[in-house]
Amino acid sequence: MSETDCADAVGEDTHQMAVRIAQKFRDAGVGCEIFNFATADAAVLRRDRIAVGLALALLTALAWSYLLWLSADISMDGMDMGDFRMIPSGMALMVPAHTPWQPMEFAFVFVMWTVMMVGMMTPSAAPMFLMYARMGRLTDAQGTPLPATVWFAAGYFLVWVAFALLATWVQWGLERSGLLDSWMASTSSVLAAFVFVVAGSYQWTRLKDVCLTQCQRPFAFLMRHGGFRPDASGSVMLGLRHGAYCVGCCWALTALLLVGGVMNLLWIGLLALLIILEKVTPFGRRIAPLAGTIPLVAGAWLLSMAIS
Repeated sequence: MSETDCADAVGEDTHQMAVRIAQKFRDAGVGCEIFNFATADAAVLRRDRIAVGLALALLTALAWSYLLWLSADISMDGMDMGDFRMIPSGMALMVPAHTPWQPMEFAFVFVMWTVMMVGMMTPSAAPMFLMYARMGRLTDAQGTPLPATVWFAAGYFLVWVAFALLATWVQWGLERSGLLDSWMASTSSVLAAFVFVVAGSYQWTRLKDVCLTQCQRPFAFLMRHGGFRPDASGSVMLGLRHGAYCVGCCWALTALLLVGGVMNLLWIGLLALLIILEKVTPFGRRIAPLAGTIPLVAGAWLLSMAIS
């Protein structure tokens, strides 16, 4: 028997063993997939990693540049607005404070929330995008995993676009009720206390922990949900699923923007940093409940001040 035949025999035996092990897992009710990884050149993997990393860095930089532009516009013109309110457009647009929102204002606020979510979530989601591109290259070394990675990212961000639309409706309702100021921060101690308590309590829930676990383990997530999808529709659907877990993990933290100010860049940066620590660091699952203690204490204090 030649060396090649021996290698083929060993490979076949290994595959059959993997099939038997996978079947035992399935019989036990545990989801399991088998992947035949191709041999990929280290230089090709490095090139893919650099391309995806640069694209994510550029996307993050553009999002934060836009937020800086909006913040500078509001800071410049928001000092003495009288009976007017600022539209977060970066173009010094104002409307009478008593008038209802127009479609243009709703669109600008929606864009603001969308860009904000992209700027906050892209750094913490980067390990997943890099893993998806790497798995695509290892699954098919001759293929082109980068377009599929783009589709995966599109599905992921589509979930956050939907979240941004919901956040825009919430902001519209609060602004109409007089509960937000010109910086889009809460003017009500009761509202602020409620948001703090809800966000802090959610950090301790089982649902938060489950969603955070899915976000923390990119490889395990892909293995559990079928692995790399070379087609656009499959990649988008997998991105939607991961985005849903990410929203489940982070929605309560982003709600805190309504307390500290939707356009308060320091507040945005601190929350983005907390999200990165939760999702990227190995001790993120311990950070989450500890971080929830602070909003709980702050909410209780604000509530006591409002009652007294």
